[in-house]
Amino acid sequence: MRWLYDLVTNPFIITPISSWILAQIVKVIISVIINKKFDIKRLMGDGGMPSGHSATVMSLTVLTGIVFGCGSWQFAISAILTLIVGHDAMGVRREVGKHSSVLNEIINTFETFGKKEPFDVKLNELAGHTPLQVWIGGILGAANAVVMYFILF
Repeated sequence: MRWLYDLVTNPFIITPISSWILAQIVKVIISVIINKKFDIKRLMGDGGMPSGHSATVMSLTVLTGIVFGCGSWQFAISAILTLIVGHDAMGVRREVGKHSSVLNEIINTFETFGKKEPFDVKLNELAGHTPLQVWIGGILGAANAVVMYFILF
């Protein structure tokens, strides 16, 4: 059972998970402010402000840089992972969200003009992030990593 203890006390796991949770909570708060209603789906949902993905990987990268140094192989792996995740969130996943929006509009048009039974598909339009959402998520993750460093080390 030592492996379980090591897993749940590993600061390189705790910090990114706490950054993701923090980003998701902020995302819900922003959603409530903008939409004037609470949507529990935003707590686990992708897309929106800030990027939970960016917060997660950036906190890992910053913590790794603080602990092992920016010249370490651990930092290099984490930094490359962070760049890939950020690029993917702003690229492929954002385009998927745009495509979903267009397809949902086409489905709504069919339903409006004569299709008797409704389509049972509603595609998720919040799949990706704008560059600002990725940057804010990264800043949130970096700040959380610094705080967690002082708490855990």
